Amino acid sequence: METVYKLQEINQVAQNIVASLGTKVLCFYGDMGSGKTTFIKALVSALGSIDTVSSPTFSIVNEYRTPTDTIFHFDLYRVKDIEELYQIGIEDYLESDAWIFIEWPQVIEDLLPETCTAFHFTAIDKEHRSLKLTENYCLT
Repeated sequence: METVYKLQEINQVAQNIVASLGTKVLCFYGDMGSGKTTFIKALVSALGSIDTVSSPTFSIVNEYRTPTDTIFHFDLYRVKDIEELYQIGIEDYLESDAWIFIEWPQVIEDLLPETCTAFHFTAIDKEHRSLKLTENYCLT
């Protein structure tokens, strides 16, 4: 599925996607500035969280709470070695029942479950983004 949306439509697009997701492990692909973190903010809100969402570029993982669930938001942009992720217990996160949002998942593709959803973002211009969604497949 591919969707082109205006930035002011992002919350509605996120709500529609949350309503149709069959997996809780979500992988976000796209160039820097393509809208990954902005879309994650909308998804976190659509899931009912009131937490402030920010990119965990330096901390690697942020945790958000919804009324019924936990969301772990990973940004693996600066991770150069998978050993760094083993040290923070990446396998435990992936095996949990929590929502898992992973920006720059290329470094851990071998660890991803078979049932996940890939989001591929492209910035068309300042106002429009293209989002291609592939369910049950997180490899590029």
